[in-house]
Amino acid sequence: MASKASYRFFDLTLSRRTQVSPSLVCFTFTGPELDRMAAHAPDQRVKLFFPQSDAARTALNDVADQGLAWYDAYRALPEARRAPMRTYTIRALRSEPAEVDIEFVLHGDNGPASRWAMTARPGDRLTIIAPDASFEGESVGFEWKPPRHLRRLLIVADETALPAATGILETLNTQPSRPRVEALLEVPLSADIQPIASTAHLHWLPRDSQPGCAHGELLARAVRDIDLREVIEAMGGKHPPSSHDDAPDIDVQPLWETAELEENDAFYAWIAAESKAAVAIRRYLTDECGLPKRNVTCMGYWRLGKVVG
Repeated sequence: MASKASYRFFDLTLSRRTQVSPSLVCFTFTGPELDRMAAHAPDQRVKLFFPQSDAARTALNDVADQGLAWYDAYRALPEARRAPMRTYTIRALRSEPAEVDIEFVLHGDNGPASRWAMTARPGDRLTIIAPDASFEGESVGFEWKPPRHLRRLLIVADETALPAATGILETLNTQPSRPRVEALLEVPLSADIQPIASTAHLHWLPRDSQPGCAHGELLARAVRDIDLREVIEAMGGKHPPSSHDDAPDIDVQPLWETAELEENDAFYAWIAAESKAAVAIRRYLTDECGLPKRNVTCMGYWRLGKVVG
């Protein structure tokens, strides 16, 4: 008997759109089987499909019937019938009523997802592949896995990772013992700064406050202003730091490196941003500061100038 997949396809109908900020919009979806959807962590990844024709929607339904072989079936479709696919984060999942929230960054008419987001109205339909709540095996599709005895946390995120970062901060609020948290949050506009109920030290970095800054440049500057020497020394960081850089070639393969934390680790760095910026920050922390790589999760959520599904 074939193994059961940890995820499944869901049909979604847009219920409402909420403008979170000038650059961020929250879409709330309903669906007939949302009670079977799960979100295992605040950075839970899902795949959204944007069928642009009835033929593409029919083909996507056929793909969904392939179970574990869905991706091969999807890639085998002719381009005209292959619905564009993009990765997003579940911002919230509710059972009463059954709804799921997903936030989009608005960045113009330069791709199928952003194009859809610009014009989407209640009643519009999408398809999502998301965790199946009935699956009893190991949960997948997320990287927020803090150690039990975490005492200090560094969050580095640009606007594409803001929904996940915000979810992490909200999750920490529910814990009786909270670590010391610094969160560096880069956004396009000062008007994108939003209230977040958190005891963390929030550093909002709007790019419009310093015209001419490249994407991720403010994050790279801000991380250097945080004194990590004491925590790195306590963890046995290398002194002098290693000059060896084993970061991947982000023009060849996506940047996706996860921490290998132990239960008693006290420090964790969670980085999610444009790939080039994320590599620079990871390189500073590990190669210049001497932070052990096993304490760093570093993810390129997107690559400037590249289309990533």
